[in-house]
Amino acid sequence: MSDSSGSRVGSTADGTAAVAPKELRRTVGASVVGTIAEYYDFFIYGTASALAFNKIFFPEVDPTVGTLAAFSTYAVGFFARPLGGLVWGHVGDRIGRKRALVYTLLLTGLGTFVIGLLPTYDQIGLWAAAILVFVRLVQGFGVGGEQGGAVLLTAEAAPPARRGWYASFVQLGSPAAYLVPTALFALLTGSLSEEAFLSWGWRVPFLLSAVVVVIGLFIRMRVDESETFKAAKQTRQSEAAPLPLLMRKHRKEVIGGLFTKFVEAAVFPFYTVFLVSYAKEHGVDGSIVLNSVIIAIVAELVMIPLFGRLTDRVGRRPVYLGAAVLNLLLIVPAFKAVETGNMAVITLLLIAGLAVGHAGTYAPQASYFPELFPSGVRYSGISVVWQFGSMIASGPFTVVATALLIAGDGSFGWAALYVGALVLVSIVALLFMPETAPRRLGGREYAHWPQAAQTENA
Repeated sequence: MSDSSGSRVGSTADGTAAVAPKELRRTVGASVVGTIAEYYDFFIYGTASALAFNKIFFPEVDPTVGTLAAFSTYAVGFFARPLGGLVWGHVGDRIGRKRALVYTLLLTGLGTFVIGLLPTYDQIGLWAAAILVFVRLVQGFGVGGEQGGAVLLTAEAAPPARRGWYASFVQLGSPAAYLVPTALFALLTGSLSEEAFLSWGWRVPFLLSAVVVVIGLFIRMRVDESETFKAAKQTRQSEAAPLPLLMRKHRKEVIGGLFTKFVEAAVFPFYTVFLVSYAKEHGVDGSIVLNSVIIAIVAELVMIPLFGRLTDRVGRRPVYLGAAVLNLLLIVPAFKAVETGNMAVITLLLIAGLAVGHAGTYAPQASYFPELFPSGVRYSGISVVWQFGSMIASGPFTVVATALLIAGDGSFGWAALYVGALVLVSIVALLFMPETAPRRLGGREYAHWPQAAQTENA
């Protein structure tokens, strides 16, 4: 176990900072709502890319190539996220978790609102796509500091023995945020003509982001700064920048954690975005897959906290590893299920993939990644693992998978190998990573959590 200076120390679970139940619930609620707001802004773009952007920003090219171009602008946001993770990680470790989270929410929300006001190709030509890419970069820079900071704020407030349970609630924000724009776009495409939707209807979800951000900011501003961060700031022995210290003293955790991120980062766009496109390529109504995805994500919202609680009992690694193996086994059956065009078959497969496979890798991250790093570099450590892992595995995913599908003349073989390779990287990495759950370590922490007065049990 190491402190922020890299020295090995031992801190007990009983001595770790905790907060009163009311404050803990407020922290959890603010983290969830803030994450929903931020990922609403990010996911809305993916849905719009599949439904409209190929026609309004890239209308002069073949429809398949236009879809590929639209997905490429979606990927651009992922490549800005690591830079955001580095910057906001530094801010979070030096200035405070709360302040970093407020800034990231503002940045991402403003970017989304601006997209709703953008002129299209018919109005200003290629400049429309150029501006879209720039705004997407701003969005990615903001999201780069969000998820890691949100889970960190909650994990540091939670009692060690139940950290997996409380921190996992923050992970509800991402799938919940996926549901909202999906439902909005389904309503708009179902109630408007295609001409009206492409003219103005696609803008509505983007403009509504202003309301989502205001709500998120109101709730997030009412949360206190992490007590663990306060304690670490008071006792900090080194003023070295977090990132160089992280890479010098905790390289194993950074590299291993980054690789473990691959499976979760790859399978979510695989199940929720790519399979919809695969269905269309094979003459299956894309709405069937989309509706199945919605049902599966609702099931995932139930399963995430249950997996979080399970990690407190049996450990982070067993849950994470078991779910990763399941995802590997489901890749080929997922393609076969979509080819049937049978909604019941597709729904059952996606429930297995999202509510068990994805949830089983996503829930442990909320406690596992914070526990890998000591308090002085924790925000930076989580951000590097989260955002570089997402950039590599998720950022180019839809573009590469679609290109492989085209190269295979519609056959899923190459795309399946691509997904499988990403999942295998995480499986191998997990075999070499440490366990961090305090209950599995006899009540001790893997990395140092500054001691503070224990308050009420949550």
